Amino acid sequence: MRLIIQKDYDKVSQWAANYVARAILDFKPAKNKPFILGLPTGSSPLGMYAELIKIYKKGIISFKNIITFNMDEYVGLPEDHTESYHYFMWNNFFSHIDIPKENVNILDGNAKNLDAECALYEEKINAAGGINLFIGGIGPDGHIAFNEPGSSLGSLTRVKTLTNDTIIANSRFFDNDVTKVPKTALTVGVKTVLDADEVLVIISGHGKARALYKVVEEGVNHMWTVSALQTHPKGIIVCDDASTVELKVGTVNYFKDIEASHLDPATLLK
Repeated sequence: MRLIIQKDYDKVSQWAANYVARAILDFKPAKNKPFILGLPTGSSPLGMYAELIKIYKKGIISFKNIITFNMDEYVGLPEDHTESYHYFMWNNFFSHIDIPKENVNILDGNAKNLDAECALYEEKINAAGGINLFIGGIGPDGHIAFNEPGSSLGSLTRVKTLTNDTIIANSRFFDNDVTKVPKTALTVGVKTVLDADEVLVIISGHGKARALYKVVEEGVNHMWTVSALQTHPKGIIVCDDASTVELKVGTVNYFKDIEASHLDPATLLK
């Protein structure tokens, strides 16, 4: 597992966007060979999306031959609700790039049969050939997508009841009113994420420091589902200095020394 430590959130966002762009360019996607990208919502990837839009507008990359699968969606929110993940993705990313609408896949939280919707999502991923790169963020309790503490590390896309901690954390998007936050969501599973060829997790801020410590310095634990990233052959965490405050100084220095020999993906775009 690689740990990329950047100065602040802006640098984290730039690094992540440059890595995604480099992965797309190296893959050389075509109509008959699309690049399959897994995407998150929330505050963590917002900066990355803004940077990817800049890279696209410079003409460096195109999304015409990209197929995306989002991680999750609330149950019961209309797609045009300002806090639905459909709205989030089109407002913050998809409407600013050249991705065809038919290439976008987001779980339908209003499906008549939610279990069938989840099964179909897994089938779509498999039919596309699997995900090449899955981007993720985490919650303060170390959950990835909506795989709350205690979730099976072998889980696939399913209906998930949200914990009170997650509801409280997400209430900031619902006028700080916990009663407005949906209590269930559809989410890809931990295994769904780990089945991707590569996984890149964005972690920033002091509030995520405990989770970063758990995934880097402790073992795999289903109570901190992001820790399953340790088992992935191509797992990457890009984080900021603020999120490393619970790591040992030796751990931070170790990963900084290792990464000093790697090229910054930004240099590869020039």
